[in-house]
Amino acid sequence: MTTRRDFLSRSAMTVAGLGTMASAQVPVQTAESVKQLQPPKKPVIVTRHTGDNSIEEAYKMLLDGTDTLEACHHICVARENDANDHSVGYGGLPNEDGVVELDACCMHGPTRAAGSVGAIQNIRHACLVSRLVMERTGHVMLVGEGAEHFAVAHGLKREDMLTDEARRMWLLWKESRSSQNFWGPPMSSPDGKAPNPAPTLKPQSAIPRHPGPEWADEIRTRSQQLMGMAIDLGIPEDKRSLAIEQVLWPTTGTIHVSALNTKGEISGATTTSGQAWKIPGRLGDSPIIGAGCYTDQDVGSAGATGSGEENIKVAGGHTIIDCMRQGMSPREAGLEALRRIVRNYNGDMNKIRYLDMIYYIVRKDGAYAGCSLWSTTAGGTPKVFTVHDGEQHVENCAFLLDGTTTN
Repeated sequence: MTTRRDFLSRSAMTVAGLGTMASAQVPVQTAESVKQLQPPKKPVIVTRHTGDNSIEEAYKMLLDGTDTLEACHHICVARENDANDHSVGYGGLPNEDGVVELDACCMHGPTRAAGSVGAIQNIRHACLVSRLVMERTGHVMLVGEGAEHFAVAHGLKREDMLTDEARRMWLLWKESRSSQNFWGPPMSSPDGKAPNPAPTLKPQSAIPRHPGPEWADEIRTRSQQLMGMAIDLGIPEDKRSLAIEQVLWPTTGTIHVSALNTKGEISGATTTSGQAWKIPGRLGDSPIIGAGCYTDQDVGSAGATGSGEENIKVAGGHTIIDCMRQGMSPREAGLEALRRIVRNYNGDMNKIRYLDMIYYIVRKDGAYAGCSLWSTTAGGTPKVFTVHDGEQHVENCAFLLDGTTTN
C-alpha cells in the first residue's frame, strides 16, 4: 500500500531527477562538415518561377535586413493574389464539389517555430494563417472550419475564392468526367493498378501529358468534345485551351520558398490550392511539416511541388535536411529523397511514370539545388527552378529519371 509520505517522497525524487536532466547538455549528432558551415556572403532564395517581381522584391527585403520568413511570405502572397495561378490561393482550382480548399505551412529557422493550416476555405492568404498559428497559438496545425474561424478572429476577411474562370473549368471537368475521380485504391495498394490505355476513349489519368504520335487521334477526339462543351459553358475563346488542358491534365502546382540571409538565418514556406478536383478534405504534403516544407537552422531548408501523397510517404523535406546533416550536398540529398519515392514502388516504371516531384533546397552556407524526379516537362523542356543569389536566374534541375511523367 502506497502512503501519502511514499507518494510525496517519490514525487520529490522525480522532480529532482527531471531538474538534473534539464540542466544536462543533450548531445546532437551532426556531421563535422555541417558544424563548420559558414553563412553565405550574399542572401539566397530558392523557389519556382513566379512570373512577377516578387522574388526580386523579396531579395531586396533580405538585403535590407527583413526577416527571412517575411521574405518567403512576400513571394507566397503574390502567388496567392494572382487569379491566373490556378495552383495557389485566389483562383485556385477547387475540389470535386467546386470548393477551393487551401493548404500552407511555414518554418522559421532562428526560433525553430512552425505553423500550418489545411483545407481552409474562404481565406485568400493561407500562408499568413499558417504564420499566425505559429506566432499566436501553442499549436502547430489548424484545419478546416477551425482554421477559417481562427483566421477571421485575427482580422483576415472571408471571400469567395472561386473565380469565374476556375468555376467554368470545374464545370467542364464535372460535366465531362464526373465518373473519373480520386476514389478507389491507390497505385501503391495491392489492388491498385496503373491506368491502362483502352481501345476506346481513355480515362483522364491514362492520357499522357506528353503523348506520342499514337495518341494523336485520341487527343484530337477528346479535345473536340471538350471544346464544344467549353463553348456551351461560355468559356472565353482565349481561355478554352487552358480549360481543356486542366481537364485532361489537372494542375498539381504549389509554390515553396526557402530563404537564407548573410547571418545564416533560414526560413521556408509552402502554399497551395492542392490537387485539382480532389476529394473534399484532402491534405497533400504542403501543410505537413517535414514533407512539403522543413527547415533546420543548423542545416538548411527544403520544400517540394508535385505528387503530394508520395512526398508525405517519404517525409521528403525532413529526409533532405537529415541527409544534409549527415554530410550530403543539397543535390545528393534531393536525389536520395527521390530514390525513396521510386523504392516505394519497387522500381515499377508502369506506376512511377504517373508520379512527379521537384525539391527546392538551400543549405546554411548558401549551396543550393533543385532536384526533379523526371528530367523534362510535358513540352519536352528541362525541369527548372529559380534562384536569386545576387542575380535572379533559372537553372536546370538535377534529375533522377530521364524523360517525363505521363500524368
